[in-house]
Amino acid sequence: MTSANNNMGRRSFLKAALLAGGGMILHFHWPADVKATGIKASDIAEESYELNSYIKIGKDGLVTLFNPNPEFGQNVKTSMPMILAEELDVAWEQVVVEQADFYPERYKRQFTGGSQSIRQGWSPLRTAGATARQMLILAAAARWNVPSDEITTQQGTLLHAKTGRKGTYAEFASAAAKIPVPENVKLKAVKDFRIVGTSKKNVELNNILTGKPLFGMDYKTEGMLIAMIVHPPAFGLQLKSLDDRIAKSMPGIKSIFVIDSLTGDIVQNFFDTTSFTRFAVVVGKSTWEVMQAKKALKLEWEAEPGRRFKMGNPGQPNAKTTEATYPAGLESSDVHRRQMEEFSKKPGNVLRKDGDPEGAFKIAARIIERTYTAPFLAHNTMEPVNCFAHVTSDSAILYGPLQAPEFTVGTLSQRLGLPKEKIQINLARMGGGFGRRAYGHHFIEAAAISKHLNAPIKLVYTREDEMTAGIYRPTYSATYRAALDKDNKLLALHVKAGGIPETPIHADRFPAGALDNYLAEGWQIPSNITIGAFRAPRSNFIAAAEQSFLDELAMEMKKDPIDFRLELLERAKTNPVGKRNDYDASRYAGVLKLVREKSNWDKKAPGIHRGVSAYFCHNSYVAQVVDLVVKNNEPKVQKVVAAIDCGIVVNRDAATNMAEGAIIDGIGNALYGELPFKDGVPQKNNFTTYRLIRMNEAPQQIEVHFVENEQDPTGMGEPPFPPTFGAVANALYQATGKRFYNQPFINQMTGG
Repeated sequence: MTSANNNMGRRSFLKAALLAGGGMILHFHWPADVKATGIKASDIAEESYELNSYIKIGKDGLVTLFNPNPEFGQNVKTSMPMILAEELDVAWEQVVVEQADFYPERYKRQFTGGSQSIRQGWSPLRTAGATARQMLILAAAARWNVPSDEITTQQGTLLHAKTGRKGTYAEFASAAAKIPVPENVKLKAVKDFRIVGTSKKNVELNNILTGKPLFGMDYKTEGMLIAMIVHPPAFGLQLKSLDDRIAKSMPGIKSIFVIDSLTGDIVQNFFDTTSFTRFAVVVGKSTWEVMQAKKALKLEWEAEPGRRFKMGNPGQPNAKTTEATYPAGLESSDVHRRQMEEFSKKPGNVLRKDGDPEGAFKIAARIIERTYTAPFLAHNTMEPVNCFAHVTSDSAILYGPLQAPEFTVGTLSQRLGLPKEKIQINLARMGGGFGRRAYGHHFIEAAAISKHLNAPIKLVYTREDEMTAGIYRPTYSATYRAALDKDNKLLALHVKAGGIPETPIHADRFPAGALDNYLAEGWQIPSNITIGAFRAPRSNFIAAAEQSFLDELAMEMKKDPIDFRLELLERAKTNPVGKRNDYDASRYAGVLKLVREKSNWDKKAPGIHRGVSAYFCHNSYVAQVVDLVVKNNEPKVQKVVAAIDCGIVVNRDAATNMAEGAIIDGIGNALYGELPFKDGVPQKNNFTTYRLIRMNEAPQQIEVHFVENEQDPTGMGEPPFPPTFGAVANALYQATGKRFYNQPFINQMTGG
């Protein structure tokens, strides 16, 4: 059994404990609607008692657990409360889960992204549950006049074996809320877990299946108007003139105007977009009426000049700002390809250098060089962008899908001229995210529109709006070179990679640390196309390139692909090169060994073509084996076996589901995903032209195996995604005898 010290977060716990029942509210956290004015607790509803920000116990015995992080299908609304329930020691059947709104005074890091929710919430949530449990024990000890260390708990019941006394949590909740927060609490040993490590169904499953209003698109309120935006048709253009004479006379239309979401004096945060900050707005009674009026607008566009803007973390004390550039021009994918080819031949920025790679290449008997590319990708979340906003002169309420409210609130404060505490962000369940909802431009746009109209509005994007004015995965290129001696021994490896507008290199990841001579270089080309986080940012490309190259290198060296990787990892484990290696070679090798076993790597079935890939990102290790066939020049992945080391698995069903979804998503993007540009215009604007994987193209079987250990949990939403690309590419080679260097791979197969 381990212990947790509340001093680390003592202030937050002191704020969180709520005195309920009789007496006076003193130094504990205030409910949102109660001020610190000495109000009697008896004046507050007595149906339940909060023991801290995360836990509320009702008189009926039900325990309400609050999920602090936004939910978009990764199941944190179930998994995070499971951690609380485990340490609280309450039966899952007694638990009700509620989504917490954005409330920074009560919760830390209300941000879903980077596969960090469970990892960063693990200790705070365990401590919150254990603290509430200890307060209940202390309350029972005081009432029964027995030592607290003689009291045990079991699924929501307090027990004293010597006297035979027992009582429910509900019976002691009021008394527990009066007890000072303990300095230290004991956490359960992993072997004693009863909830964590099992499978619990999504707490929203019934509501989802029965169509309950959970999403921002479902929201309605009296007097609410519908707003839609007309963005420029191309990146690099801006609005020149607007003729709304026909549109404003159409049925249901209330207002048409031009507005800026961001102004020049705003310090933008990392998740603010830089494109299309000035746009036309159509507002009306219904979505259909607004859509028709939008089509009737007559608009003229002109080239937008390049500009500079400030970047920082608005609202944070002593936050530093930098200047960033938004370049002018209309960009095209064919030009991008030529630019990337030119940059790949020039020296890049040295990101890591071990040994003497240049010298090794000079004496090499043979040099293998390959270049890999990938296009822009659109997120295409199931639910299009939307946001409800009601802004008045002294407050703002917003409701919608958002991954990063703690970033967006700072920009909202600047744009609206309101202090943060006057802005309430309520979090809807997101109909998909994958990084897209981290960017809060739709909240800024909706708030600016509501303020302009002095009315509640719901901003709605069409699918075409989202795909053509979206946040895209960058386009990338990576060149790998390997130096071999006359005996086929690997002397050195050199990777030079970049993209528009960022490099995908993670310089300290494998195979760095496994080679005496290693060089990583990066480069980037500025762009005005809005890019952003896309499921496992950067890793989703560089993993494909790296794992494809290692596979080809293994073949050239006449080694089994898994054995070759394990040899490199053994070197990184026993005699690592460098001190900045950010992976654990033993855990990395562990998933490769497990996937070899579970896939029967050495006994593949006749007619099946098999590829392997492994990657470390977001603190987790994943290896995959893909079984693939090609019929009539069309690839079909039949089976995928995945081995994952993400530490303790909180919710096994949820973790398995995330892996399955990531694998299917990876197959689809590797084979089909592509969004080209011509003169700044996205060439695909809906699912009629943007190719996604179809149901009959998904694997018939996906096996997910977890490494069993007692490491603290790490990421799950993103790590299973990057290895899929390389595994598919390597299986395609086995099937066709051709190496696949450029995504989407279907183009090489069909000549597209």
